[in-house]
Amino acid sequence: MLDRERILAKLDELDGYLRELREVAPTSIAEYRKVEKKRSCERLLQIAIECVIDVGHLFVSGLRLGLPAEEDDIFEKLEQAGIISGEMLAVVKHMKGYRNILVHEYARVNDAIIFEAVSVQLGDFDAFKREVVSALERH
Repeated sequence: MLDRERILAKLDELDGYLRELREVAPTSIAEYRKVEKKRSCERLLQIAIECVIDVGHLFVSGLRLGLPAEEDDIFEKLEQAGIISGEMLAVVKHMKGYRNILVHEYARVNDAIIFEAVSVQLGDFDAFKREVVSALERH
């Protein structure tokens, strides 16, 4: 059974992080490179993506879609169950890649890529929320 309350609470949390991120988002790469801006953007982006992952977990467990072997499986299970679209599957996998770089420093963080994510790609979170809310209404 889906825990709608927890899913909606996570989406509200995500909204808060996105609001903060939009407030601090720099208008230029030079502004982004200031330590305070860079670190605040990185952290807010990271925890926003973690909210997306948490929502995925809540759907997978609530709908009993099986145990994911790894985080990518969460999103694949959501796509197979019709919770998110194939296009959104690619987007959230990309988001998870950003998060892994930010958290685990698998590679040196590329300022231009994170600046673009903060400046241009925040709408992806809104699209994710729309698909998830639509799925909640159907289930």
